[in-house]
Amino acid sequence: MALNATICKATLHIADMDRHYYQDHALTIARHPSETDERMMVRILAFVRHAHDALAFGNGLSEEDEPDLWQKDLTGAIELWIDVGQPDERSIRKACGRAKQVVIYTYGGHSADRWWEQNRAKLERVTNLTVMNLPVDTSRALAKLAQRAMELQCTIQDGQIWMGDRDNTVQVALETRKITDSEP
Repeated sequence: MALNATICKATLHIADMDRHYYQDHALTIARHPSETDERMMVRILAFVRHAHDALAFGNGLSEEDEPDLWQKDLTGAIELWIDVGQPDERSIRKACGRAKQVVIYTYGGHSADRWWEQNRAKLERVTNLTVMNLPVDTSRALAKLAQRAMELQCTIQDGQIWMGDRDNTVQVALETRKITDSEP
C-alpha cells in the first residue's frame, strides 16, 4: 500500500525589500512521505526567495523530471527551475537545457559539501546555474518552524533573510557556491 502525501498549509507574508516585492501567499504543500521537516522548510525558503505569482511547487520527489519549484511563462516555457537537496549532476544539466535559469539549494552539512566537491568541476561550466548552500544549523532551525498549518513572516533586506512565526525567528545566511549573472 502506497503512503499518501501529508498536506501542509503555509501563509507567507513576504517583504522582499531587495526586489520591492510585498505579497502574501497561501500555499498548499504536498509533503512526500519520505520528506523531512528540514527539506520542506528549505523548499519554502526557496519559494520566499524567488516569490512570484507564477512560481509553483512541482511534484519534486514524486516525479523525476519535475523540479521542487518552477516558474513558467505564458507559453509554458520554463523560466526558473529550483531543486532542493543534492540532485544528480546529469539531471541538473538536463534541467539547465530545459530552463532559462536553474537554482539548486543544498543543505545537510558535510554531505552537501561532499556533493559539491564531487560535482563542482562539471557544474562550474554550466552558465545558467546557481548553487546556494544552507548551513546545517540554519536548516535545522528552519525545521523547527514546520507545522501542518504555518503563518510565517518572511523578510529579505540587503541579501539577509529572516523567517519566523509568532514565537521564533530564524536568520538565514545562504552560502553562494556558484552564481550566474541573472541571479538576484
